[in-house]
Amino acid sequence: MANHDPLRYRLITGPDDAEFCERISGLLAEGYELYGSPALTHDGSRVIAAQAVVLPDRNSNA
Repeated sequence: MANHDPLRYRLITGPDDAEFCERISGLLAEGYELYGSPALTHDGSRVIAAQAVVLPDRNSNA
């Protein structure tokens, strides 16, 4: 199952820290766009963030 096509939708989750921001920034640099607002929760000791990103269909005329 070696599919090398990038996923069009991804939900990135993790502690709300610099590493999380670097992951999102890296995906934006790859052409992904933010999809909706981030979600935040607390696991009892730290804030956990979730952000959806989508890879636009570059072949679409819409």
